[in-house]
Amino acid sequence: MSIFSGCDTHSNKNSIPYADLKTLRRFSMAFICLVFSISAPSTTLAEESSPSVVDLDYAVAAALEDSFELAGIAAQSEALIAASSQVEALPDPMLSLSAMNVPTDTFNFDQDPMTQMQVGLSQRFPFPGKRGLRRDSVGFQIAAVDQMLTESRTAIIGEVRSAWWRLMSLDRALQIVEQNKDLMRNFVAIAQTKYEVGNGIQQDVLLAQLELSRLLDRELRIRGMRRAAQADLNGMMHRPPDRLLILPVVPANTSLPELQTERQLLQQAGSARALIDVHRGMIQSAQANLALAEKDRLPDINLGIGYGFRQGFDPVRGVDRPDLLSVMVSINVPIFSGSKQSKAVEQRTHEVIRENLKMRDALRLVEVAVSRNLAAYLAARDQVLLLETAIIPQAQQTVSSMLAGYQVNQVDFLSLVNTQITLYNAQVNYWESLSEAKQSLARLASAVGVEALYE
Repeated sequence: MSIFSGCDTHSNKNSIPYADLKTLRRFSMAFICLVFSISAPSTTLAEESSPSVVDLDYAVAAALEDSFELAGIAAQSEALIAASSQVEALPDPMLSLSAMNVPTDTFNFDQDPMTQMQVGLSQRFPFPGKRGLRRDSVGFQIAAVDQMLTESRTAIIGEVRSAWWRLMSLDRALQIVEQNKDLMRNFVAIAQTKYEVGNGIQQDVLLAQLELSRLLDRELRIRGMRRAAQADLNGMMHRPPDRLLILPVVPANTSLPELQTERQLLQQAGSARALIDVHRGMIQSAQANLALAEKDRLPDINLGIGYGFRQGFDPVRGVDRPDLLSVMVSINVPIFSGSKQSKAVEQRTHEVIRENLKMRDALRLVEVAVSRNLAAYLAARDQVLLLETAIIPQAQQTVSSMLAGYQVNQVDFLSLVNTQITLYNAQVNYWESLSEAKQSLARLASAVGVEALYE
């Protein structure tokens, strides 16, 4: 309940004589209520029911805890780790069973000395170096995915920080609207009282009522934007979009620090930005695949051994026919190299070129992001400083001066209202600029590749 709810701001013209002392006392009470309400905080947001107050650190932790994006990247990393041992392993050996040189007239296994049942085992051995290149290619992909996990984590933190500060600025704007609605109601009461005692005009009353209606219209639009911003932040925190979010009345950190130069930030991004390491890993993987394609021109070696079981009696030697042992060595002959191995080398070469171009494009985007967000941060920080140290204090002093002048008919009501509107806009602009500075700082941190800059 507002501390000004006891102020009587209504009048009844029929029960108050013209220039009556009682009317003047009520006029004075309305003026006192107006002066005190300038600094009175609104309790509208605090009165709303909420399970808890969501500060910035909690919002970031909630977004990271159950992130489907991070879980998906982690699963991709685990899949590649499982694939790394597969690509390095030897091909499965081949086990064969065959009946050799069986006579077709009798199908008798002891009729001919060449007839045998043979069991064979063969193993293909890739040319030396191929298995290592396959392992290196997957290893570079694993390292790239791990860096992608870091990149996504940093991006999520930046997005959550930006959304949180956006919601914070809308909350503060609503608070300021509430304060100014109270002021305008008191303006209406003062203008009405002055009109009743003959010291004011009806146009002042109508003007105050018009400005109050404009504030109500502004409040409706801000509340709509707040619902949208709340849905965005709830989505990032994996909550129902319509769940109520209450932020702290005063942010824990409103400082806007001095940053390094753009050149220093770009150097930091070159060493800290995980996105660049992702592309480096993909380039290294593509280069390993190119080296493997070039080695595929060299033949693999296939070793085999067979054992033949024979039946029957050898009349020459007077013994049972002995079993036979066979050893085989074979290689593949790349006679279609022009349309196969050479084309594979050409394919892998273009893949290396593609990854290098993607790396250059990523570097360009990083430079643009650092430059753009640094410029936005500096502009917003300068505006915050100007509003905080000059415009708002000057507007507050002007409002106080005009209030005093209006009471003695030295200032017209329109000038008083316009000055109050200027103060109101400056207060809203302060939080909008502070929010923009904080959002730019969060995006700048993501562009550089760190979770936070000076926070």
